[in-house]
Amino acid sequence: MNTGPVVASSAGYCEKKKAALMTLELTALTLAALLQVVQICLYAVFGQLQVGTKTALTPRDDVIALSGKAGRMHRAMNNHFEGLILFGIACGVIAISNQSSGFTGACAVTYLCARIAYVPAYLFGWVPWRSVIWTVGILATTLMLLAALI
Repeated sequence: MNTGPVVASSAGYCEKKKAALMTLELTALTLAALLQVVQICLYAVFGQLQVGTKTALTPRDDVIALSGKAGRMHRAMNNHFEGLILFGIACGVIAISNQSSGFTGACAVTYLCARIAYVPAYLFGWVPWRSVIWTVGILATTLMLLAALI
């Protein structure tokens, strides 16, 4: 197991320096980015199933309108891109300013859980739960940003 870079010690021999652990906020951000990869793949699968491989492989000079679950996956994916920008800023500010706390960690986990729940909520049209889940995620991000300022 690699515990970090090798550094020279004052005694003249080399020792391994332990790497810092990621904060809970950065772990949640990494998992949220992986969730985005999953959503991109789901969108590609649903889109190709709807329009066919031949159309999916075109340069798409003309807009291909997707409907149903393919359209919903596209919108859910784009929505996560938007939310991920603010969440990434919040996690970065918390990490760089060394303000990680139990509160900001809980907010990060709440955001991640909300974004995971948002995918099926959007895909299956859970009304009004999709909007409630979205609100939980944006509130968690906003609280992290505010916590960084206090």
